[in-house]
Amino acid sequence: MAEYINIRGQSIEVVASDPANPTQGQIWYNSTSNTLKGLGVTIAGAWASGGNCSNTSANMGGTGIQTAALKLGGEGSPVSFPTSAEEYNGATWTSGGAYPQGIIGPGLIGTQTAAVASGGVATGGPPAFNINTVNTYNGSTWTANPATLNQARSQVSAFGSDTAGIIAGGDSRTPSFYSNSELWNGTSWTATPALNTARGYFSGAGTNTAAVVFGGSQTPYPTVTSATEEYNGISWTSVTGMTAGRQFIGGSPAGTQNSAIAFAGQTTAGTSVSTATEEYNGTSWAAGGNCSQGANGCSGMGTAAAGLKASGYNNPAGTYLNSSEEYTGPGSPTTVTITAS
Repeated sequence: MAEYINIRGQSIEVVASDPANPTQGQIWYNSTSNTLKGLGVTIAGAWASGGNCSNTSANMGGTGIQTAALKLGGEGSPVSFPTSAEEYNGATWTSGGAYPQGIIGPGLIGTQTAAVASGGVATGGPPAFNINTVNTYNGSTWTANPATLNQARSQVSAFGSDTAGIIAGGDSRTPSFYSNSELWNGTSWTATPALNTARGYFSGAGTNTAAVVFGGSQTPYPTVTSATEEYNGISWTSVTGMTAGRQFIGGSPAGTQNSAIAFAGQTTAGTSVSTATEEYNGTSWAAGGNCSQGANGCSGMGTAAAGLKASGYNNPAGTYLNSSEEYTGPGSPTTVTITAS
């Protein structure tokens, strides 16, 4: 039998704790846990439990990556509208800066320390209504920006950076949905070509020159759609739709046009929530690992390789959630324990 030292040219390292940055194929013996370990890659995507959020809520805005995420707004039960943003470091959620008002379904773009929030439903009513205001975030404080959206809206798909972002679609609260989209240049919002399918409660990924959006609700409400569209900086093009249409879904706004995930939500209005995940490779959709807990209106952040799902509403159980889950996509590095089997 060939020995490891003859295959790799080195002996197995004995360490008290796992290496901080192992390389693919590296093997080591953890003397604390008495286990043989190595760094491989995942064969299939899978979800694992993350830290609990501070707020129990649904229909928030979300942006950032799995280890540095930001979510904002939403609604909870008993009737509450959290004004403090929440920040995630890959293990723990903590309260961030307070937003000027309670808000549901805002468009949130950027990073945990440089974000832009636009639109949403103002909660200071009744009646609740869409707003077009813009606020910027520096990691600690929200500051009112003189810019406004051209179209007041909520429950949009939003992604990009604090100097180059995009907002598409949204709920008009009539009830009907918008198809128009807008580009952010760091100073103002500018109208850009419309989606082929007007929709809200959907998600997407990418940049303002290479984006993808998918799923959601469309008119007449509550029609659920699987429609997927790609944006090239000039126009939206309909491409292969999701395997199953879903509304109130989470996604991976920090992902790319050729690598995105869609998860949770509802396949039919009023039914129980879905735990399914679908992975998009720029051409087609394929099944990914199931969430542990389905949710409507969860906040989706991160990428297809390292996604994040937070909070949401568990229908028809009628409960708001504060749990979060982390997604590791197929082909991602992962530490494994090596056994005799």
